[in-house]
Amino acid sequence: MRVLGLLSGTSHDGIDVTVVDFDESDGALRGTVLHEDSVAYDPELRARLVAALPPAPTTFAEVCELDTLIGQAFAEVAATASDAVGGVDAVCTHGQTVFHWVADGHALGTLQIGQPAWIAERVGAPVVSDVRIRDITAGGHGAPLVSFLDELLLRGRAGVSAAVNLGGIANMTVVGPDGLSAYDIGPANALVDAVVVAEGLNDRGYDADAAVARTGAVDEELLAALLADPYYSLAAPKSTGKEHFHLDYVRAHVDRLTGSSGRALSVADLVRTLTELTVRTVAQDVLAAGIRFLAVSGGGCHNPLIMQGLRAALPDVEVVLADELGASVDSKEAILFALIGWCTMHGVAAVTPGGTGARAPRILGTITPGTGPLRMPQPVERVLSLTLA
Repeated sequence: MRVLGLLSGTSHDGIDVTVVDFDESDGALRGTVLHEDSVAYDPELRARLVAALPPAPTTFAEVCELDTLIGQAFAEVAATASDAVGGVDAVCTHGQTVFHWVADGHALGTLQIGQPAWIAERVGAPVVSDVRIRDITAGGHGAPLVSFLDELLLRGRAGVSAAVNLGGIANMTVVGPDGLSAYDIGPANALVDAVVVAEGLNDRGYDADAAVARTGAVDEELLAALLADPYYSLAAPKSTGKEHFHLDYVRAHVDRLTGSSGRALSVADLVRTLTELTVRTVAQDVLAAGIRFLAVSGGGCHNPLIMQGLRAALPDVEVVLADELGASVDSKEAILFALIGWCTMHGVAAVTPGGTGARAPRILGTITPGTGPLRMPQPVERVLSLTLA
């Protein structure tokens, strides 16, 4: 079965798409990646999305329009990818997260927009969507869902191994003799991206090649204040997002620092400090878990200061790119959603309770039929292994 995976992550810079051809035999699943791409959002659409995200106020009218416009954008990306491989059997879309509701350490709700009916109509195949909420109803955080894929890719390694994804938010899956643990660590690129956009430092919306951070120095006082955020001391499972880590959060910290000390803080020093925040928070959790093998994916992989910082802080840890596990650093999460789509269509739970905190495995998502009859494949009991090529 050919399944197309789609998502836009917490960096909300564009749409990642992957087509994977899955073949299953007695629980052993093999996936061949046929197509992968990343398509930037139209600048005007991205600007509207950014302007509507919390803590900014918005309206139901704007949410409705964005749901439609993002759904249509996803549909065009999906159609192009489907045509490139001669058609697909199903699509799984994550959509665009606009709010993740967490209170008192529990996830209570989550909202992803990008109306899947536009994708189903444009591509003609059934679409699996709204994949996080079922996990939340079972007591999970709805994140990190990638722990399901990570566990399959890391299974069988000796000792304690982990996979970390450095998107807008950093999340980590730890696999070892004591089982599985997964959670959101904290901001990876979200805060740096917010500053880059707000200050108009470039037209990319992120600190490409750490060009800005390289010219600055870490402000240890600000870094200490950021590290004191109570979120970091919460026990897993836990999840977070831009509802907590956003531009006003940074500005509040900077205002307290400069107001109390009377000194200025350059933008370059701020970006360098926020970059170091990612290194410190990831490294401290890797060390605390006794991890010896770490596979890294996501946009943060392309930030040399982050990767150099992690390797320097973790001299006894083998730090590699996720490509070594068969999932490319830029397409890993799109592969995940292709996998979730395959699982849902085959009646297989794609939740690892230790990964999200859910009470039990659950089949994820809602299915929107394509333009023809909805024909479900023969159910599969479970996935025992996964090989990617």
